[in-house]
Amino acid sequence: MKILVIGDSCTDVFIYGYTRRLCPEGPVPILEPSRTVTNQGMAGNVVANLQSLRVDKVQLITNKEQITKTRYVEEKSNALLLRIDSNDKVSNTFDVKRIPFSDYDAVIVSDYDKGFLTYDDVELISKSHSLTFIDTKKPITKQMMGYTFIKINEVEWEECKGEDYNDWKDKLIVTMSERGAMYDGKTYPVNRDIEVRDLSGAGDTFMASLVVKYIETKNIEESIIYANHNATIVVQKKGVVTI
Repeated sequence: MKILVIGDSCTDVFIYGYTRRLCPEGPVPILEPSRTVTNQGMAGNVVANLQSLRVDKVQLITNKEQITKTRYVEEKSNALLLRIDSNDKVSNTFDVKRIPFSDYDAVIVSDYDKGFLTYDDVELISKSHSLTFIDTKKPITKQMMGYTFIKINEVEWEECKGEDYNDWKDKLIVTMSERGAMYDGKTYPVNRDIEVRDLSGAGDTFMASLVVKYIETKNIEESIIYANHNATIVVQKKGVVTI
């Protein structure tokens, strides 16, 4: 199995520590750092999840500029105190003409809308391969209709409801956090009897799992159920983790 991932990537930094008092200059907690965890995020996390699922070959095409998301987290409660995003916008350096799309079984676009991909890029990718998946932070437009499946979260879907749903029903997968996912009018629930510790990166796990299972089975319902299951596993752990 060979999968190509295209999109914005970053470095996720989690600085964990303990808070035992408030700052005397203002009503904010003082964090005493105890450890730091660093991993690849966004499109990089999709790649990490594909690798954890033992995909034979995974190729990433992404931005060269370094985006860093630094989270300061209280160790005991796993409460996020502060997030700092550095270099949050990157250059549009993507060149679709240089990619041997025929070498891959599927293409995943992990578009966090940081500047690496334009709408025209997104459209060209969908026309370059017969099996394409997109997870995007951009508002959905008809330029994305060429994708086999489009994954967005519930908040993003609410912003798109001006579109005619019938145009998207066989493509659109909406993730709904603790309520699972929706596809073609049907809800696929998840196990709610779990302790959710961190939602960071769960969407990347969902996408990687969905694509792997769909390549294996060509059954989208089975693939959504599998993706739900794996996303449920990672939200029970701290930070951005793989399956």
